[in-house]
Amino acid sequence: MKRCGILNRQLAGALAELGHGDGVLVCDAGMPIPDGPRVVDLSFRAGVPSFAEILDGLLDELVIEGGVAAVEVGDANPEAAQLLDERVPSLDHVPHEELKRLTASARLVVRTGEARPYANVLLRCGVFF
Repeated sequence: MKRCGILNRQLAGALAELGHGDGVLVCDAGMPIPDGPRVVDLSFRAGVPSFAEILDGLLDELVIEGGVAAVEVGDANPEAAQLLDERVPSLDHVPHEELKRLTASARLVVRTGEARPYANVLLRCGVFF
């Protein structure tokens, strides 16, 4: 049994399969998820687990070289916007409709229980060397 880090077996396994350039969408409970990407749904109740908790846990495990969020997050969810600005390197912003289209290119989608709007980010995996 693992002693620390991500204990969810589906999520830990999916993360181990990622490579340089792969996309990981961390999303709120309302984000539409297209067929294609592998999905690990961690949602339990509205707000549980939160977007911030899952994002921080993933950032502890992954090397991230950039990300994409919806431009609307700044006005609709300033707390999530600040979190993303502080934690995600080379963060780009696109209209929410474009972010939804980009979701189809993600290798992995991690759905949270977040119930505040636009708490979504498509992370781009980097390399540790």
